[in-house]
Amino acid sequence: MPRPLRDHRFLFVVGKGGVGKTTVGAAIAVAAAKKGKRVLFAMTNAKERLSYLLEVPPIGTDNVQTIANLDAVNMTPATALAEYGLMVLRSRTLYRAVFENEIVGGLLRGTPGMEAWSMLGKAYFHTQQTLPDGRPRYDLVIVDAPATGHGLEMLRVPRVIMDVAPPGLLRREAEGAVDLFRDPVRSGVVIVTLAEDMPVNESLELHTAVTTELQLPVAHLVVNQVLPRLFSPKEREDVYALADKIAPGAPLHGLAVAGRTRGMRETIQEQSLARLASALPNVPRTTLPMLFTPEFRRAQIEALSEPFAA
Repeated sequence: MPRPLRDHRFLFVVGKGGVGKTTVGAAIAVAAAKKGKRVLFAMTNAKERLSYLLEVPPIGTDNVQTIANLDAVNMTPATALAEYGLMVLRSRTLYRAVFENEIVGGLLRGTPGMEAWSMLGKAYFHTQQTLPDGRPRYDLVIVDAPATGHGLEMLRVPRVIMDVAPPGLLRREAEGAVDLFRDPVRSGVVIVTLAEDMPVNESLELHTAVTTELQLPVAHLVVNQVLPRLFSPKEREDVYALADKIAPGAPLHGLAVAGRTRGMRETIQEQSLARLASALPNVPRTTLPMLFTPEFRRAQIEALSEPFAA
């Protein structure tokens, strides 16, 4: 039985642009919050739309509560670095002495991947943060990552820092993050895809990079926007033939062409799902349905959260 996503401490949601990462991440976050988990949903310098999805005020660079048990933040490199530095050093005076020092500032700006680390490091800090009574401030931190290429670069940053940074605070923080991210009990990468050729190709390449190069656990695969099946394979053949038999301009020609297009999409979808199942047989998988709705808001996120609450 796979470990429920809500029982992790850190999740990194990543996938090709346009596959619905924010929607899926929000659904996971809402499901965990409903189960009583204290959740932080951390966006990475994004065009913020979570507030629209959850029907709450706009979300900026400060952690704010959206719904019960669910906080959110839209991190930017500058504000995340300042906040992260202050949180880690725990002293504004010491923070100014270190982060506002011209030499240190130049070193930080010159460190490869420092902008990405400022955001990932802030998210990592919140996995370690505790309340006055000793309980974690957040039970689960979800990072809504950039699209595949930039997401991978962000995950590479802690290793880069370990290689180039001198011994000290920055390297220790990176080492702690790598230890957390590689622990399958506490952390995992969630790959989001569509049941289409290009997203599946990119997702398989992403899985290889995450597991082989970075040696990080993939906790889950989410196939988003799956269409309900209207035609059996035999019915598709009949629909394809019908579109060719009806003359263009005839009253039913448009309907026949639409049916052929739908049948082709269903075939590609079934082939894509079979390919994912064959290539990644040991990765827990959830398929989310295409929701035919004029607006995509809180009710739709609630509906998509149900499989993750089981």
